Amino acid sequence: MNIPKLPLGQGIEWVENWLTTYFSPFFDLILLVIGGMVNGIEAALIFLPSLILIVLLVALTYWVGKWRLALFALIGLLLIDNMGLWDPTMQSLALVLTASILAVLIGVPLGILSAQSNTIRSILTPILDFMQTMPAFVYLLPAVSFFSLGVVPGVIASIIFAIPPTIRLTNLGIRQVSVELVEAADAFGSTPTQKLIKLQLPIALPTIMAGVNQTIMLSLSMVVISSMIGAQGVGALVYRAVSQAKTGAGFEAGIAIVIIAILLDRLTQNVLKSKKE
Repeated sequence: MNIPKLPLGQGIEWVENWLTTYFSPFFDLILLVIGGMVNGIEAALIFLPSLILIVLLVALTYWVGKWRLALFALIGLLLIDNMGLWDPTMQSLALVLTASILAVLIGVPLGILSAQSNTIRSILTPILDFMQTMPAFVYLLPAVSFFSLGVVPGVIASIIFAIPPTIRLTNLGIRQVSVELVEAADAFGSTPTQKLIKLQLPIALPTIMAGVNQTIMLSLSMVVISSMIGAQGVGALVYRAVSQAKTGAGFEAGIAIVIIAILLDRLTQNVLKSKKE
């Protein structure tokens, strides 16, 4: 018995074409806003000479993570500059920071809503499961249809791929706040907003920061994938090295990504430790 194939793919393409036709001005607005944000961050990172920015970043890492992290930052960033990968690395960092900032701005409020309503959590949970298990390459297809080629569809795909940890851990952190503390806040007549801002969010902050750390790491993992649709940076250099079988060039660009990944991870982890203390 032959069961007719469900036209799932055709249905998704119909929805994609419908959105492209009737929501084109909305997508153009998103393209303008996110494109401007990426260009602004990239311009700020490249505005200063590399050595001055390295000194500032080393000072930041020393302030946040003490001398070992500062020494790693100094050696790692000087190595990136020495390999001639400073500008591509800053382009990739601008993409990662833009995606991470937008993911946190969207994800934390959704996590708060999820913690305050079991209905919203029940709706969001399967959506987040879908977003985390779908191969990241698939997100590039509708992103390119809506926003054309370039860095913006890369940022959109990165946000979709990286936002679930922020939502999940914000929800978890708020739900883990002691019931006794919440009841005490209610007994003193706190409004829901006061309870959230003065009690739940401060206690949940270490867990929320753990979600932000995961979001940044997942955004960074999209750097090479985003280069397949025209995003520039060290990811594009890795992609080009793979297509041209240039092992050395690919290895150098890969080292730059690893250095940035370790720096961002240690910085957020040290912020997390300081919040716990």
